Amino acid sequence: MKWNATNVSAACLAVGLGGFVAGKLTGGSAGSSEADELLERAQQVSSERISSNRDGGSSRRDTASRTPRMGSDRSTATIDERLAKMEEIVRGENALDRSRAMLSWIDSLAPSEFEAAVAKFRGLGITEARMGEYAMLLTAWAEVDPMAALAYTTENTRGGMATNTVLSAWASRDPESAIAWAESSHEGEEANPYMVGIIRSLAATNPTRATELLQGLPFGSERGAALQTMIPHLMKGGAEAAKSWIAGLSDPRLRDGATARFAEEMAKSDPAGTASWLLANLGEASTRSVDEVFEEWAKTDKNAALASFANLPEGGARSRALRGLVTVEARQNPQAAAALMNRHPADVDDSMVMHFVWNAFDKAPDVAAGQIGLIKANDMRNRMYSRSLGAWLDREPAAAQRWIDSANLPEPVVRSLAKRRQP
Repeated sequence: MKWNATNVSAACLAVGLGGFVAGKLTGGSAGSSEADELLERAQQVSSERISSNRDGGSSRRDTASRTPRMGSDRSTATIDERLAKMEEIVRGENALDRSRAMLSWIDSLAPSEFEAAVAKFRGLGITEARMGEYAMLLTAWAEVDPMAALAYTTENTRGGMATNTVLSAWASRDPESAIAWAESSHEGEEANPYMVGIIRSLAATNPTRATELLQGLPFGSERGAALQTMIPHLMKGGAEAAKSWIAGLSDPRLRDGATARFAEEMAKSDPAGTASWLLANLGEASTRSVDEVFEEWAKTDKNAALASFANLPEGGARSRALRGLVTVEARQNPQAAAALMNRHPADVDDSMVMHFVWNAFDKAPDVAAGQIGLIKANDMRNRMYSRSLGAWLDREPAAAQRWIDSANLPEPVVRSLAKRRQP
């Protein structure tokens, strides 16, 4: 399962709970009015907490005096009884009902009770369906006592999701304190993993500061993750603003990585313009995005994309452009895609052939299988033959066997297929 910042960070009350809940609702039966009600409630809770913290001074002082809000179901219930209520909530089937009830339940917590609540929640099992409620709980804790929340997450969790969620919430209202904690809590020359959550939060509220922090990170997965969180916020200003931001980056490697990632996003709305910009700013990382851009372009104007490819000089960008064109064509007309590859053999690489086979196999398994021989790496070619032909035998045994009998297959593939026929 792919759990990354896109899936979970938007669940935080103060840094975008609405986006997460809206996404969860798309698969359910809840109406738009219910979604609007929940989003309004989420914004209200976040606004009340932030306002309370600002009026009362530091979050540490607030934690000592925080009491449950009016209407919260605390009354005479013990902490064990309320934790049992939380378990009942998170085991519910309806995502909207769970989120609404969880927001109300969180209001019942005193600052000193969050650790027990988080520990109980984690004990129930952190499933994909519960990530939203988990992020709500962490965010609410971060708003009343971020230091305690961070002490818990750094000691008891792995992978960074929990700690970054807390830091995102803290940075949304007190960024410099969150930054100071992150800097003092990290040792070594490697990228500071704590900065990812902070940059994620500041990308929406203070992109200039977020950019400063991003450029301070050394090359690595953390910088890539932080860059990815900035894309949707920077794209709100339009493609030209995003290009200007990229041009202003001082680190050439970061600039190249940003060009690659933004090109894939911008190609969705302006593939021709994006291709022109990308080809004028090629580096190692951005070259790897050429196929994505040409794939988008071919969907809307195949002839223009083909003409652009034809004018490209020999090299990685040209091969990548052809891969994008072949991938689109393979889904619609495998025969035409195979012919396109055969007209430009110097630009065909093993990865392109594999992309072709994956995209053409369902529609025309014989055409797909016929191109596998173009793969130059022996092991890769034989594995592709065995897997593709095995799947074809399962689906259409007679047709697949006729093709196999007529083909001059490598001996390891013949042996592999023979084993499949053994009882």
